Amino acid sequence: MPVLKRSLLPLLTLCGLLGAALPAQSQALTPYVLPLDYDLMTEQGLFLANEAQQLAEFQQFGRALALAQLAAQLAPNDGQVLALLGGLYLQNSEVDKALPLLEKARTLLPDNARVLFALGSAYLQQDNPQLASSFLEQGLQIEPNNPSALFDLGNTYFKLGQYPQAIARFEQSVAAEPDFWPSVNNIGLVLYEQGEAQRAVEYWRSSLELAANEPEPKLAIAAALHAQENCGVAVVRASSAACQEALRLGTEALEQDSRYADVEFLKTNLWGDRLIASTSAFFEVPDIKALIAEL
Repeated sequence: MPVLKRSLLPLLTLCGLLGAALPAQSQALTPYVLPLDYDLMTEQGLFLANEAQQLAEFQQFGRALALAQLAAQLAPNDGQVLALLGGLYLQNSEVDKALPLLEKARTLLPDNARVLFALGSAYLQQDNPQLASSFLEQGLQIEPNNPSALFDLGNTYFKLGQYPQAIARFEQSVAAEPDFWPSVNNIGLVLYEQGEAQRAVEYWRSSLELAANEPEPKLAIAAALHAQENCGVAVVRASSAACQEALRLGTEALEQDSRYADVEFLKTNLWGDRLIASTSAFFEVPDIKALIAEL
């Protein structure tokens, strides 16, 4: 700002000098600035937002984000446009950029369940499950059978250590959408932390039936079987069918997505202490350890 003040003074002086020297008709050279058509700008912004939404549905998030950013500039007071941009930032794990947009969208659309759900998801990513649950519950009062919101609410209860409530919300999510494998998977996560390893494996197997190519339930089953069968204790046990299945599923999971070799990544996916301990032990299996070193 001080630089601006220093540059203005000579500019004003120069303008005064020019005003004294130039003839009056020089004023005719002043350009005429057309007034902005805000209605047209908003209409164009909504059009771009619709294009961005379609791109996002086809998982072209980079292009969708660029269009949504432009849409928000053209329609800065449209709650749906702001919510779309906030949601795309959220998809990109840019929570700090998403939250102000979503908060503004909520002031413009206070009864929009999807905005409330997005806010809940954002605060869950910020590791604020208490605030996340508040927004999610408000949204579910408006749209009670949204499977994704029920899944997120189950995750907030899981993080708060309220295991029965977490399982209840995951079950509601599956009731709303029977093929929603993440909720089936996360029931297994909760059960494992409660010491019910066998039931947890059953749920992970069910989630694999719904989503055969997902690495998460594969690795969870592998870690659980390795722990249950004491595969690392004796060569005989290591050659058992269960231990061989653990090795196969674990290898498949890590080759599919190397992020699952990172314990911190597993924690962000709500793997609890008990399952993390079992997985860390599984990672010490020589074949798995060698695989991880190559990833």
